[in-house]
Amino acid sequence: MRSVLCVMRFPKSIQNLIDQFSILPTVGPKTAQRYVFYLLKKHPEELKKLAQAILELKENTIVCQTCFAISETNPCQICSDKKRSPMLLCVIADTRDMLAIENTGQFNGYYHILNGELNAIEGIKPEQLTIKQLLGKIKNNGIKEIILALNPTMEGETTSLYLLKLLKSQSLDNLKITRIAKGLPMGADLEYADEVTISNALKYRNEL
Repeated sequence: MRSVLCVMRFPKSIQNLIDQFSILPTVGPKTAQRYVFYLLKKHPEELKKLAQAILELKENTIVCQTCFAISETNPCQICSDKKRSPMLLCVIADTRDMLAIENTGQFNGYYHILNGELNAIEGIKPEQLTIKQLLGKIKNNGIKEIILALNPTMEGETTSLYLLKLLKSQSLDNLKITRIAKGLPMGADLEYADEVTISNALKYRNEL
């Protein structure tokens, strides 16, 4: 008689959570399994706190309609700060980059978040970013300098070049366009850079 092998499977509730963790960036099945079995050892009250925090992630956050940062208020705390320079605008990819720059204490202007960077492979095109809103902000708010503070990656470089060409084609009088400079190696992400590195990149920014 032919023997029948029994295939061991995780209980459905465990496998469902493994599948959900596997959706997260850089999390593979093995890492997802470690997360799930770690959580199995936690007290039910701790799991309830985690579940509640996940639920509140969407319920208690909104998008600032001025700079497009993730915030608890609209406008956000930075856009509401009247002590900042209205003539200086820093263009970044997402909210995490804004927090990284703010932690340096070296920037006193406002921000504009693109909500991503151009990426042909992932199908991210200019119309999917907040570029139209950026142009309107520049034309209507008397901005004198635009700082392009995008990541020194292929996507960041492509986006910076696209914005530079677009802004120069708008015939915006007396608009200075700069980009953060030394200290950020090619391929690095702004959000992971230390405060001194970001401070130097802002201080030694180059005019384009």
